[in-house]
Amino acid sequence: MKICLIAEGSYPYITGGVSSWIHAIVNQMPEHEFIIFAIGASRSQKGQFKYKLPANVKEVKEMFLDSYLEEEGIWGKRFRLTDVQKQSLQALLGEKLDMDWSGLFDMLRSPKFRNAADFLTSKDFFDLLEELCAKHYPLVPFTEMFWTVRSMILPLLLTIREDIPEADMYHSVSTGYAGVVGSLAKHLYNKPFILTEHGIYSREREEEIIKADWVKGYFKDLWIEYFYRLSSCAYEAADQVVTLFRRNKEIQIELGCDAGKIDIIPNGVNVDDYMSIRAQTTDGKLRIGAIIRVVPIKDIKTMLQSFAVIKRELPETEFYVMGPYEEDKQYYEECLQLQAALELKDVHFTGAVRILDYMGMMDLFMLTSISEGQPLAILEGMAGAKPFVATNVGSCKELLSGMDDGLGEAGLIAPVMHYEKLAMAAIQLGKDRQLREKMGRNAYERVKRFYRQEDVIKNYRRLYQKVGGEQ
Repeated sequence: MKICLIAEGSYPYITGGVSSWIHAIVNQMPEHEFIIFAIGASRSQKGQFKYKLPANVKEVKEMFLDSYLEEEGIWGKRFRLTDVQKQSLQALLGEKLDMDWSGLFDMLRSPKFRNAADFLTSKDFFDLLEELCAKHYPLVPFTEMFWTVRSMILPLLLTIREDIPEADMYHSVSTGYAGVVGSLAKHLYNKPFILTEHGIYSREREEEIIKADWVKGYFKDLWIEYFYRLSSCAYEAADQVVTLFRRNKEIQIELGCDAGKIDIIPNGVNVDDYMSIRAQTTDGKLRIGAIIRVVPIKDIKTMLQSFAVIKRELPETEFYVMGPYEEDKQYYEECLQLQAALELKDVHFTGAVRILDYMGMMDLFMLTSISEGQPLAILEGMAGAKPFVATNVGSCKELLSGMDDGLGEAGLIAPVMHYEKLAMAAIQLGKDRQLREKMGRNAYERVKRFYRQEDVIKNYRRLYQKVGGEQ
């Protein structure tokens, strides 16, 4: 079977998390051929793969969301939109109306448009925008509304006009633009479409937009509703939706996904890979690690503030932030500046490393994310029999506390962005080696029973056969 895996902002440009999951799926299913449809943020990423692609990857199709910067349209044309087309575009811009994605796909891929920008410089679009301004934004200058909406939807229009490789099945690993591509492929080729959500994409975008300086306050709702619309496209089109844990399934249903479509397949790790890394250091120092990308959603700044509190109480502590920092260099520089302002010593930003080489040194791990799905970082630490301090996001509490499995706690949970409570939890574990070892044993046993990589592959192999049939 030829499967097109559609990934946004991850594989093969970024390591860890969803990218590691994709790489494992492809590597461990040699009986299938894969096409990678990679959606990147910037054209500067072109060809900059962080993974050696397995032999069964037959093609990598790259597209970049900043390509809209090259688009120029012809001003003032009229394309005679139908009432249904107008309604779908109004829904895309936030109106509470039904949306015909199939009709929108056909319209925007029509040869009557030279490129995506032609529509955004048409009289039809101006009419829609004038109506939107008059109804919802009467005090906002029209030019400001025009350039805001243009930057919002032009990447989507470019995505819809992209060439889609033919395959036997399409599998998007998020909603958003990846979900739209999967929905479009199903529309074009009438092939099965699977959606896997690791985190809830629309909720994550909402959190980012609420805090973003680049979106003015009166446009935040417009952007947020736009991303929820993209998610609804994938939920509607998908033949099967997979999520990682029960709470995510509940959120998907709240957002309009048909409950009958949803399966739960947890993440997993190869437990045997971690058998040899349990040795503790004996130099008297406490070492706290974080398996994490240095990006805002992981909230490294709160982690550094918690480190400063821990260091005052346990001055012999060392901290290791293990993960790539090239993805958002500005944020990384801000983290270094915060570290300097806190006069915080013994923090090591290692960059991307082989985690197994460091894990035996660590006494405990931390995760301070403001949003997560089911973090592979926690599963990796648990497989190494290490306790965790984590924020109460995604399935972190479920992983560390279990679901009435009788195994006991594998770590401590603290509120999001509460550096003092995160620090107090780490200090509690740092002062009690017996507690750390007990929680580490619980962690290892939970992963061994419920979160094994071979089960992930077995479940997806079965799902591919069920949805795609024998090819």
